[in-house]
Amino acid sequence: MGSMIGSGIFIVSAEIARQVGSPGLLIVVWCVAAALTLMAALSYGELAAAMPQAGGQYVYLREAYGPLAAFLFGWTTFTIIQTGTVAAVAVGFAKFSGLFFPWVGAEHYLLGAGRLGLTTEQLVAIGVLVTLTAINTRGLYAGAAVQNTFTIAKVAALALLIGLGFFGRSPAAVSANFSDFWGDASWGWAAIRLTGVAMVGALFSSDAWNNVTFTAGEVRNPSRNLPLSLGLGVGLVSLLYIGCNFVYLSLLPLDGIQTAPQDRVATAAASVLFGSVAVQLMAAAIMISTFGCANGILLSGARVYYAMARDGLFFRGAARLHPTRFTPNFALWIQCAWAVLLTLSGRYNDLLDYVIFAVLLFYMLTISSLFVLRRTRPEMKRPYKAIGYPVVPAAYILLAGVIEFLLLRYKPQYTWPGLALVLLGVPVYFLWRRSQKTA
Repeated sequence: MGSMIGSGIFIVSAEIARQVGSPGLLIVVWCVAAALTLMAALSYGELAAAMPQAGGQYVYLREAYGPLAAFLFGWTTFTIIQTGTVAAVAVGFAKFSGLFFPWVGAEHYLLGAGRLGLTTEQLVAIGVLVTLTAINTRGLYAGAAVQNTFTIAKVAALALLIGLGFFGRSPAAVSANFSDFWGDASWGWAAIRLTGVAMVGALFSSDAWNNVTFTAGEVRNPSRNLPLSLGLGVGLVSLLYIGCNFVYLSLLPLDGIQTAPQDRVATAAASVLFGSVAVQLMAAAIMISTFGCANGILLSGARVYYAMARDGLFFRGAARLHPTRFTPNFALWIQCAWAVLLTLSGRYNDLLDYVIFAVLLFYMLTISSLFVLRRTRPEMKRPYKAIGYPVVPAAYILLAGVIEFLLLRYKPQYTWPGLALVLLGVPVYFLWRRSQKTA
C-alpha cells in the first residue's frame, strides 16, 4: 500500500475528467483500473507463493520464459520503471515542500541554468533519494520502520479526506454531478475508447503493487503472507481511490475538477472543507505520501537487481549482501545513482509517459506464465492457487490487451517509445552475456 499510494490520486483525476467529460465515466475509469489491478494481484499470488525468492516478477519470467524475458523486465525496471518513478516521486515531494520553504523551486538555480543547471528543487529531491537509500542500507527493519510509519500516515490522511468529504459535501456539486451522472457520454465503442485511453493515469496511480514480490526472500511465511498482502493491499488502496473520487464529485462540479489549478484536485476539494488552509494541509499530506512511496520503491527495487546479478545479468557487486545487515547495499546505491541522474536530467517525466505501455506488457506476460508453468512445471508446489483460474487471469490478459491496443492506436507518441525502450534491452542482453563469458 505504501508503494502504491504516491501523488497520483491527488492529481490525475483532473486529466481523466478532461478526457472522459462525464462524472460517471470518471468513476468507471477508476473502477476498471481497480478491477484490473486486483485481478492481476490475485493471479500473482500463486506465483509469489510458489516462488518466494528475491526478485519476484523477474524470477517468474525467468522460470516461465528464460533469461532474456527476465532480463528485459529487469532492464526496463532499472532504466525507468523503478528509477524514473522514484525520481518523479522525489521531485513531487520537493515541489510541495516549496509551499513551506519558498527557497525550494524549479526556478531557483544553485548552479548553471536550463538542462545543465541544478535547482533547489532538484537538490531536495536528491537529498530524499540519498537519505532513504542510506536508511535502507542500515537493514531491512530500518527501511520497514520508515515504510510502516508513512503508510499509516498517508492511509489515515486519505481516510480522513473521504470521511470529511462525505459529511461536508457541496449540495451544488452533488446536484450537478449526480443528477446528470453520465453527462453526454455516448455508449458503445466511443465509451470503450475514452475509458481505455484515459486509464493511463489511474493505472499509473495504482502501480507498484507488484513491488512486494521483489522482497519475497525477506518475508515471513511468504507462501501465506505474499498472496494475502497482494489481495488486501490492492483491495484497500482501490477502495480508497474510488472513495476519493466520489468525494471529489461531492465537493466540486466536474468543470471544477477539470480546471483545478495545476491539476491539484485534492487541494481544490479540501478548500471547500477547510478554506485557504487546505493548500498547506494537502501539501503536507502529499509530502508524507511521496516520501513513503519513494522509500517503498527504493527498498523493493534493489532486490530485482540483486536477483539479476546472481544470474550474471547485472553488475557483480549487486549480488553481494552486507555481511551483518544482509542488505544488497551495492544494488541500493547504484539504483540511487541512476535515479539521481534522471532527476538531474529533468527528462524522467517524458520517460514516464512511455512506461505504462511497457508495464502492462510485462504484467500480461507474467500472468500468462501461470498457464505456462502449470503446463511445464506441474510438480511445483503451489500453496496458493490463483482465484478464478483460468477465467480471471485470461480476462486480465484480454482486457489489458484491449488497453494496449487502444494506447497504440490513440496515443502512439507514448506507446512506441515505451516498446522501443524494452526492445533496446535485447542487444544489451547479448552484449552483457558476451562480456560475462569473456570475463
